[in-house]
Amino acid sequence: MLKGIGASDGIGIGRVMIVVEQSLDYIPKEVTDIDAELQRYRDAVDKFCGNTMEQAENIRKSTGEKEAEILLGHIAIIRDPFMGGEIENLIKAHQCAEASVEQICKMFIDMFSATGDDLTMQRATDVKDIRDGLLSILLGIEEVKISDAPAGTVLVAKEVTPSMTAGINKDNIVGIITETGSQTSHSAILARALEIPAVLSVPNAVSSLSSGEQVIVDGKSGDVITAPSEEQIEEYTAKREAFLRERRELESLRGKKTLSASGEEYELFCNIGTPKDATKAVEADGEGVGLFRTEFLFMDRNSLPTEDEQFEAYKQASLILKGKPLIIRTLDIGGDKDIPYLGLAKEENPFMGFRAIRYCLKNRDMFKSQIKAILRASAFGDIRIMFPLITAIEELRQGKELVEEAKNDLRASGIEFDENIQVGVMTETAASGVIADLLAKEADFFSIGTNDLTGYTMAADRGNGDVSYLYSPFQPSVLRMIRRIIKNARENNIPVGMCGEAAANPMMIPLLISFGLTEFSVSAPSVLRVRKNISKWTKAEADAVAEKVMAMTTEAEITEYLNTVV
Repeated sequence: MLKGIGASDGIGIGRVMIVVEQSLDYIPKEVTDIDAELQRYRDAVDKFCGNTMEQAENIRKSTGEKEAEILLGHIAIIRDPFMGGEIENLIKAHQCAEASVEQICKMFIDMFSATGDDLTMQRATDVKDIRDGLLSILLGIEEVKISDAPAGTVLVAKEVTPSMTAGINKDNIVGIITETGSQTSHSAILARALEIPAVLSVPNAVSSLSSGEQVIVDGKSGDVITAPSEEQIEEYTAKREAFLRERRELESLRGKKTLSASGEEYELFCNIGTPKDATKAVEADGEGVGLFRTEFLFMDRNSLPTEDEQFEAYKQASLILKGKPLIIRTLDIGGDKDIPYLGLAKEENPFMGFRAIRYCLKNRDMFKSQIKAILRASAFGDIRIMFPLITAIEELRQGKELVEEAKNDLRASGIEFDENIQVGVMTETAASGVIADLLAKEADFFSIGTNDLTGYTMAADRGNGDVSYLYSPFQPSVLRMIRRIIKNARENNIPVGMCGEAAANPMMIPLLISFGLTEFSVSAPSVLRVRKNISKWTKAEADAVAEKVMAMTTEAEITEYLNTVV
């Protein structure tokens, strides 16, 4: 048996197809006709972008807009004037197009990989995909095609890239195994969108498995069973049928309220990254949007979006939701999200540096433009404003002052907006947890961002393998922080939600019910499963579990116990 990271739930039973990487070796040569070489490079970029657009359209049809945007982001990267300019400068210095592409792409890959942050490192994978695509075109090598894979195929590769995924026929591919990747990698995101079981980061998967070999892929446990016995095939066939049956049962919860077994009602929202994602939230039966990330408006472009551009995006999302709540997080840049034209200085520790609300409050004109756009959109639905990375009461107060300034500007211009718009805080730092009692007196709501809250509380980077054992929301310190935040919100009669990944974790749900969470915000595909998991618990049962958990002293003890009751 091989072991990896379960990244896309489900059971796949099939025959291995090894995706062999094409050799991209070449002999560098000095260029004499610079104009001809520049044209060769530009033609390759045009062809790459054309191929990528076609691949993105295939993904859009098979999975959705959000997944297609992963590939469209590749076009934005290679069309970026800085990257393209650096490549062309090397060609002008008589270096061949292949070597120029490889050198500049390596620079970006090394830069992104060095951060140690999982999300930023994913950009390195994107650049590798771009590099390989361009080199294939320049060298006249056909890209790996997996669209003709027969039914019952388990794909095995060092890495399944977004461009490779575009060729997957999900009716024929029953499982994916890779040597790299994590639960947040693009491979995982696309596998989940395609509803294909996937196990990633399996050491030496390509050399350990053979084409045609039968395997079982358990996308939940991360197990890959090789040469399965008849008994194992029967066992996992039954598991697969149970999984598919549960998926059908979840559909019966569509259109129902989100209730605990004892009748307490909860709001079940979705996290989205673009206005079009609001459609997915509605289709998934989400009751609103608990986190609308606005960075997409600022990325993959060369200048700030205008107030009108932002207004149209927020308005579009609100109209799609048809009156359901839409919580818009103001710009959260810095850390793993660099936007070149904003000129953020390179920092030794960007996650504890000039980012999110700190950057926005120092760039008031830009921030005010976003707030005005949100306010204008609030005339078209139930929109709320949320400030990220609050660590001091002054930041909340300054943000609210800017909201009032923006309101005055709109009143003077006769522009309608929601006069009573709610302004809340994303509690995602240890500081915000410690002063939750103070913040709750001046914020209209809280939303707990467990990803950053865990990292900041434990002083552990989830992308750093040496300390990843510390990065868990079930650490006693993190659970106490979550309980404290919820307690202070409830004592001050303000709603409190959770928009981090932990909100969808079945082991976390009884604790959140007991602590008093009022709103869960999860990915669209998780909505029905979270609704079902909430329905399993009475408040009394959840309280009994929480009482035991909060008396435990280690993460291992807590997770072992929760695994027995969920």
